[in-house]
Amino acid sequence: MAIVVDLDVLLAQRKMPVGEFAEAVGLSPANVAVLKNGRAKAVRFTTLDAICRVLDCQPGDILRWVPDDEPVADPVSARSTP
Repeated sequence: MAIVVDLDVLLAQRKMPVGEFAEAVGLSPANVAVLKNGRAKAVRFTTLDAICRVLDCQPGDILRWVPDDEPVADPVSARSTP
């Protein structure tokens, strides 16, 4: 998949449990899992707005594009590599 969802990274950085996040955004924990695991096929702008509001971030903090021929790396470990 060319679009990567880094929601798990932001939740970990903010030490926010999935259940608390799901409730604040208005999603079921199952739908949050779909987003976190990269299985989502689409995201509504209203959902993206709620996610950004709750996590105090920009859409680019959650979504990133990776060319199909490149492996998907964890953004945190990728930053710490010299």
